[in-house]
Amino acid sequence: MADKPSRALVLFGDGLAPAIRSEHIHLHSLAAKALCGFLSLPYAPPSEIDDERVVREFALLIDAFDPSLISGNLENQEKQSNFLISERFMGMRAALFSDHPSLASFAARLGFTVMGLSKGGQEVTSYLGFVGGKAPENHFDVVFLHAGEGEELDYDIGYLNNLVGNILQEAQCRSETGSSLHLSVVMSYGKVPADLVKDISIPRPRPPCQGGSNLSKLIPRQSYTLRGEDPRENVRHNHPMLVAQWQNAVTRRDAVQSFSFHDFKENGANLVIPADRFLHEIAFKVWKAPKYGA
Repeated sequence: MADKPSRALVLFGDGLAPAIRSEHIHLHSLAAKALCGFLSLPYAPPSEIDDERVVREFALLIDAFDPSLISGNLENQEKQSNFLISERFMGMRAALFSDHPSLASFAARLGFTVMGLSKGGQEVTSYLGFVGGKAPENHFDVVFLHAGEGEELDYDIGYLNNLVGNILQEAQCRSETGSSLHLSVVMSYGKVPADLVKDISIPRPRPPCQGGSNLSKLIPRQSYTLRGEDPRENVRHNHPMLVAQWQNAVTRRDAVQSFSFHDFKENGANLVIPADRFLHEIAFKVWKAPKYGA
């Protein structure tokens, strides 16, 4: 256990997973240093448009999925206050950089400080309190940066790649940034057509043995298919989010060498967790929640 809380930066590449190529060296360098795995998602509603998908998937990442809250039609203010980030996570101070209007509006309703990407630039770590390698007290606990989803995927993935490179360089210079910054890079596939060939699929739970064999009871369900003791009925086993998490001299490495689905699947050590558990893990790192899971 660390002797002080970390500050967390989450770079969310919305729909950018297919755009990662060999020349994005900083993303691959991060994956080689990080603990890598997947965040499973539910299936999208059949009538969902992409603008709605962006907000829904972010809502899942922060465990705040509620249709009326997402649509902005939640009339019960008391219920809305239950979703405030500071109420759910011990006074957590959170910020979001995004140029997506619907996402910005949604995050603001949950108590995020929202800023456009142009204000974030390459100095995003300063909003976590890291200035000149030092960490003053006035800072956010968690900063999300959302990029992608639009038509400039090559620009967006290049932007995130360069940003990761700058962060790695800053964090490895023996500054307080290096010891206190917990970095997560999440890459999603965006809108996934229902008839898409499912060659990007995490291992499915084994079906029960035929013939009513009692041996089927000895095969445990994978934890990402459960909510508590109850099975999740709507788990999409294909096209999960890819997540690489790193903190200098803290994170245990796995055998991943590139930021890719197949490398994560073969060599990642973090396996699969539901997307709605992601922020609970981050909150633990910044001392705003008890440990989730093992």
